[in-house]
Parts: sequence; C-alpha cells; structure tokens
Amino acid sequence: MYQNLDMRMNQYLRRIEQYLDESCFHYPQEPQKKLFDSMRYSLLAGGKRLRPIMVLDFCRMCGGNSDTALPLAAAVEMIHTYSLIHDDLPSMDNDDFRRGNPTNHRVYGEAVAILAGDALLTAAFESVAEAELSSNARIHAIKVLSECAGCTGMVGGQVLDIMSEERACTEQEILDIQIRKTGALIRAACLMGVIAGNGTQQQLDAAVTFADHLGLAFQIRDDMLDVIGSAEKLGKSVGTDETKNTFVRLYGLERCEELVQKHTQIAIDALNAFEDKDFMVELSKSLTDREV
Repeated sequence: MYQNLDMRMNQYLRRIEQYLDESCFHYPQEPQKKLFDSMRYSLLAGGKRLRPIMVLDFCRMCGGNSDTALPLAAAVEMIHTYSLIHDDLPSMDNDDFRRGNPTNHRVYGEAVAILAGDALLTAAFESVAEAELSSNARIHAIKVLSECAGCTGMVGGQVLDIMSEERACTEQEILDIQIRKTGALIRAACLMGVIAGNGTQQQLDAAVTFADHLGLAFQIRDDMLDVIGSAEKLGKSVGTDETKNTFVRLYGLERCEELVQKHTQIAIDALNAFEDKDFMVELSKSLTDREV
C-alpha cells in the first residue's frame, strides 16, 4: 500500500493551485475585468483537481518532468471548469451552488457566465500551445484534448444526456453518455500526461483503458452520492438526479457498489504498463470510499 497518498496529493495540489493562480488570466491592461473575474472565480474555487493530478502523475510515471506538464494540467482543468459553469446554467441543471459557493451565473449573471465558459475553453488550447514540449507533442495533446472535449467527447455526451431526459435509457445508452460526458476528460488527462512524459504506444493504450474504467467507476460513485451523499460535504445540491438516467436508477445502490469495485480494479490492472504506479493505484482505490 502506498503510504504517502495524502502527502503527494497535497504536493500536486499546491503546484496546480499555484500555477492556476499565478499564470491564468492576469490582464491588467484589458478593460473586460468582469470576464476575467468570472473565469478565475470558478477556476480557483477548489475541487479535487483529479484531472490535472492525473496529467502530472502520468507524466511522472513515464519518466518525464511533471513541471513541463503543468500547462496541460491547467488546460484540462479549464475545460472541466467551463463545463461546470455551463452545466449549472438555468437552461441546463439550474444549480445554485458549486463547490460550496454560489454558482457562476448567480454571481456574475447568466450572460457573463456563458462567456466565461467560452473563454476558458478557448484558453485551454492556448495553454497547451505554449507548453515547453516538442511541436509534435503539443499537436498530439491538442488533438487529444479536442477530441475528448468536443462533439465526439464531452459535449456529445452532454447532448446525449439532454436527449435522454424524457425517457428511460438502456444500459448501453447510459454507458454511451458516461464514456463521453465524464470519461472523455479523464481520458484526455491521462493521455496528455503520457504525451508530456514521452511515453510509449503501450502506455498510451494502457492510459485509455485506465481512464475509461476509472471514469466509469467515478461516475457511478457520483450517481450514488447524489442519493446517499451530504450536500454539506459535496458542496452542491443532492437529490437532483432523481428523474435522470443514472446508474443508481438502472442498477440500484448495491449493484452500483459492485460495479465501482469492478471497474476500479480493471483500471488498476492497466497501470502495470507503468513504473512506480503505487500513487495512482491508491488514488484509484480512494474512489471506492469517497464521500465527496
């Protein structure tokens, strides 16, 4: 068992938070201050930072210097943040709280929140383009991020989710939503870490297997927490998915717990392609017991 999970997590979190705070959206000469304030309000609101941590650690596991992966870690967090801002909008989930704070549109208004999300999405690709990596690595990372964030990835999954709201979905339809809406950005994070670390094709393939199964376990746990979780601990409303096509609605809580265990183990087995994998193994296992 990896004994220093919390220590390394905190090290990664400090580096990520410092990088986001110091490097993102400081434009004192630009007049659109409200936009930058809105972007930073959500980007710096905390959270698990699971995706940027994966970027850094997959880079490390491939023998790379994880500092060079920080712009890629920031990019995936920008896209994740933009998706949360838009998810919370009245036309989507209409949520009032995110990470324990009022949602972006409650603070800055709906129009600015939409534009802040748009700007975060655009800035993510600028961040990757400026990374101190080879041109081939940057192009590869941009391609991965585009595919995972766009119409065949996260956005496609969100549309499938919206289209499913008026009817009960099959197991395959729910999987189709998850692998895109939640799983795609986790896949992007893992793959970009391997790219930044100059990993092998075997490691790229293993990263896909890991990400897809861990993403599934993560989403199932998220669905469970909407039923059994605490709004205080989660920092957002619970019980909002009662009428949605969730894994809990499809399988029930007991079967969902079994599936979390199953898919987490498949993800862990895929890590055999990497050296010094203990941290990522324990991070994966921590999904099983998480309450937030």
